[in-house]
Amino acid sequence: MSSAASKPLAGKVAIITGGSKGIGQAISVALASAGASVVVSYAGDEAGARATVAAAVAAGADASKIQIVRSDVSKSESVRSLFESAVEHFGGVDIVINNAGIILYKSILDTSDEEFDNLFNTNVKGAFFVLREAARTVRNGGRVISISSSTTALALPTYGTYSGGKAAVEQMSRVLCKEVGARGITVNVVSPGPTDTALFRLGKDEATIAKFAAMNALGRLGKPEDIAAVVVSLAGESGAFVSGQNLRVNGGFV
Repeated sequence: MSSAASKPLAGKVAIITGGSKGIGQAISVALASAGASVVVSYAGDEAGARATVAAAVAAGADASKIQIVRSDVSKSESVRSLFESAVEHFGGVDIVINNAGIILYKSILDTSDEEFDNLFNTNVKGAFFVLREAARTVRNGGRVISISSSTTALALPTYGTYSGGKAAVEQMSRVLCKEVGARGITVNVVSPGPTDTALFRLGKDEATIAKFAAMNALGRLGKPEDIAAVVVSLAGESGAFVSGQNLRVNGGFV
């Protein structure tokens, strides 16, 4: 196999927010394994970010092409600093994975002002700051990919605030693709279904998890690697004419 085939993202620089665990970690490993220089952003779990680096190296990535940066996406100056660090360290930015997010399982009736603000500060305001900085920084021909959720297509009780925030990210991404398209930059959304991560399992018993697994056509939970494979495809040459789309990677969940 040629080097170009085995490392299709060689020469590209990627930033991923929320890269210290779960889907974000799997995407970081996949991008690094595909040859990209990767900036792994994390909010507080430095050990998780270092575990991401270790997993990428174990998968064949070059440790010198991976940087970890602590960043709070809910603060615009922190997001700007993250992008500046990538430019300073690797010379530019070609791929942005807008992944950082938190979860809330609560009815709309029972959701407090503080809980609403906390979720929207990270999942909506944070996503906006990343999209805005991506529009400013990403080089011509680049890729911007936001991670949403297939729950935006359903009306699941206790997911109202979370789904509302993800829906906002989807709409901002649809508009941004028209604003940066003349520069050859694609902007897409990937929406996982139920995926076997610590975040998904939070607060669920085994019966509930099994029920979610049975809701899709393939009868299993997604794996973080399932999502990462689609992201890498969109980030490469095969994604050059895909923009403004929401790819639901969910095994037929919806």
